[in-house]
Amino acid sequence: LRLSEVAAATRGRVHARDADRVVTAVSTDSREVAGGALFVALRGERRDGHAFVRDALAAGAVGYLAERPVEGAPGGVLVEDTWRALAELARAVRERVDPTVVALTGSVGKTTTKDLTAAAIGAERRTVAAEGSFNNELGVPLTCLAVRADTEVLVAEVGSRGLGHIAALMPVVQPDVGVVTAVAAAHLQMFGDVDTVARAKAELVEALPQDGTAILNADDPRVVAMAARTDATVLTCGRRRGADVSARDVRLDRLARVRFRAVTPWGEADVRLPLAGEHHVANALAALAAAGVIGVDVAAAAAAVADAPVAPWRSEVAEVDGVVVLNDAYNANPSSTRAALTTLVGVARPAQGRVWAVLGPMAELGEASRAGHEAVGRLCADLGVDRLVLVGGGDVRSVADGARDGGMPPGRLHAVDDVAAALDLLHREVATGDVVLVKASRVGGLEQVAAGLLQRRVGGT
Repeated sequence: LRLSEVAAATRGRVHARDADRVVTAVSTDSREVAGGALFVALRGERRDGHAFVRDALAAGAVGYLAERPVEGAPGGVLVEDTWRALAELARAVRERVDPTVVALTGSVGKTTTKDLTAAAIGAERRTVAAEGSFNNELGVPLTCLAVRADTEVLVAEVGSRGLGHIAALMPVVQPDVGVVTAVAAAHLQMFGDVDTVARAKAELVEALPQDGTAILNADDPRVVAMAARTDATVLTCGRRRGADVSARDVRLDRLARVRFRAVTPWGEADVRLPLAGEHHVANALAALAAAGVIGVDVAAAAAAVADAPVAPWRSEVAEVDGVVVLNDAYNANPSSTRAALTTLVGVARPAQGRVWAVLGPMAELGEASRAGHEAVGRLCADLGVDRLVLVGGGDVRSVADGARDGGMPPGRLHAVDDVAAALDLLHREVATGDVVLVKASRVGGLEQVAAGLLQRRVGGT
């Protein structure tokens, strides 16, 4: 786009001498600016992007979007509100390129499903997808702005921290296909209860056009109920009998990685995933459903998900020196932690091998936090976890209460203050044949535990 076109899309103004400068990318971080970029000066709680305009220009930006002029900095497009202007620019680019848009949301599994979906569709279509968990009022516009002139499909992840958040992003995304993975007790500090979570996620389904398609998880009653909230075609996927896209012959290999036969309206195909845990069957089925709706051959889509590059710290499984490490440390809530623990005990191990669960906090559960942590502890006891390591303070210590209530002997419980203490314990105690799960919300930083454990065993120091 020329800067004059950026100004038109954002209702801004640009000096005539700069109007023909051509923008080929958009960035909101001056440290990541590349040549040809438009730098967007966003105002945040701690930093004001206007202070970094000159840095961005020095790094190769050809112009900037700002709320006020920056002295000695040519190429400025001036607008009233840069946050609103970013969304308006993203909408303009989405409409100009006009790709088919697949948008995904859900309490759990949406980033993994997004990655699998991008791989499945990318087998036969030029596809752009959100990076990592770019799913908020910043990430969604940047995802739309990542499309190129020849992009055929855009895969966007859309998150929510309250009612109306998804609805506010729909004019930017304008989805043709909407995927809802699941509704669970996540971010209850903001939502209050699970039914409110469901209403928030349904905003994606409500935004679909009549000629669009809603792909709903047949195994989640709250998600299935969203069919009543759209005039779009509804396609269900899951393990439940009668689902439009389903799985049979589901099995796990010795590292609990998933294998199954996908049954779809477009044919059948064998599927294998690089992820540990049977719960990923639902994620893969949603990806295959989205690919099928767009017209991608089911066999090609299934082959692509086998090698899908997925975001880090989500159901990663590695075996080093006879120790298996499940790194699921990106995020955690009671539902995802239950799935991770079930996966943990499903990993094949020698008779003498022990099962370790290294758990950090499950954040943003509000009033349900203590009860949620206690329930995880009882589940650890029920599943026969041999060693339970709790990292940090606060409600994570309630996991121990639940584990003791469930009958876990005190000698199997370890509470440590931080990552360093957890690693010190694990380095001393973990032995060949053991399986270790590392699981927490992002604030816990427990991905460092998984990395440190693997590095120590590789280096032998």
